[in-house]
Amino acid sequence: MATFTYQDVAEHNTKKDLFVVIHDEVFDVSKFVDEHPGGEEVLLDVAGQDATEAFEDVGHSDEARESLKPMLVGSLQRKSGDPKPKTPLPGAVAPAANTESAGLGVGLYFIMLLGGLAAFGAYQYMQQQQAATQA
Repeated sequence: MATFTYQDVAEHNTKKDLFVVIHDEVFDVSKFVDEHPGGEEVLLDVAGQDATEAFEDVGHSDEARESLKPMLVGSLQRKSGDPKPKTPLPGAVAPAANTESAGLGVGLYFIMLLGGLAAFGAYQYMQQQQAATQA
């Protein structure tokens, strides 16, 4: 496995040549830019940089972490003067995932669908009543 400096990583900062550092490991995510669920802008914002904080703040799933493994190209060799990794405050805990809002979104779509069906039924009923009174 190769070893990279911050300078090495910083040179890979375009859409077609994009490296990021996550937990002192260097990943070539160039082929993943167009597939990233958050959009390419998210990756381009951290291109050639330490993306550990951004990666952890989002709360990526275990699947996302697994999908990183094939993109690993090396490790970061820190030198004096390099930016220090941002570490969480002692005792800080990542916020729990909000799983209730997903259920609300599905429920809202269901309510909207029912409302639409009711409105369509009322429209059809009114059309039939109007046709019956004109005949």
